[in-house]
Amino acid sequence: MGTYVISDIHGCYDEFMEMLEKIQFHDDDNLICAGDYIDKGPKNAEMLYWILNAPSNAILIRGNHDEDFVQNIDAMRIIGTKMGIDPDDTGDTMILYQSIRKLSMKNAEIVIDRCGTIYELISSGYALSQLCRWAERIKKMPFFYKTRANGRECVVVHAGYVDSQDIPELRTKYASKKEFYMNSRIEGYRYGGIRHGMVVAGHTPTIKEGEFAYNDGRIFRMYDKEKDCVFYDIDCGCCMRNENKNARLACLRLEDEKEYYI
Repeated sequence: MGTYVISDIHGCYDEFMEMLEKIQFHDDDNLICAGDYIDKGPKNAEMLYWILNAPSNAILIRGNHDEDFVQNIDAMRIIGTKMGIDPDDTGDTMILYQSIRKLSMKNAEIVIDRCGTIYELISSGYALSQLCRWAERIKKMPFFYKTRANGRECVVVHAGYVDSQDIPELRTKYASKKEFYMNSRIEGYRYGGIRHGMVVAGHTPTIKEGEFAYNDGRIFRMYDKEKDCVFYDIDCGCCMRNENKNARLACLRLEDEKEYYI
């Protein structure tokens, strides 16, 4: 029996399935996924179907790419209703998508489908009604999850965890704590954390040289002595495998902090 954390799958469905087999994930275990299930990788539809039918012992947390998907699909739903399109018709869905893309080209403030995943899904035969079902499932995901590991309170979050946003540097950069949970990078380590606890996050690939969490594609660990807080970054850049041979999908078992890689 163990509690396993995986983050930033990014459409790498085959590697994700291989990881579940490697850790021998079964009904007595718990799996915590720390967000970013889609975008960049080759099998986004498969990942979306998996989260729609995830087992009861899987806790799914929302990442920034998942939030982008929700925002994009909500916009398509609202505009599609005004246009009177058939949400079950793929052709109508593509017309709707192309109309919004044209609008975004005229307005820099409108960002739609920055990784091309929605276009890929529509082109593969998925209509707006199915996209909405996936978006509704993502909306039910929490922004973080608390548990205990090795006598410490442990927070699993996509990017960073902070108890209070009452820090000037954070108020100017993040409009809300939810944005911090999904988008923070080094600030999550500099200002976040939990006293006498542990934070497990992803979001910042450990494969990128120059990033604070660079560890050549292996899990990054940092201990903050002042807070007595252990920080983990488990995004090892699996979706970058075509660009970097050291990119991996990583998994951390909380009970003994054992690392697994695909």
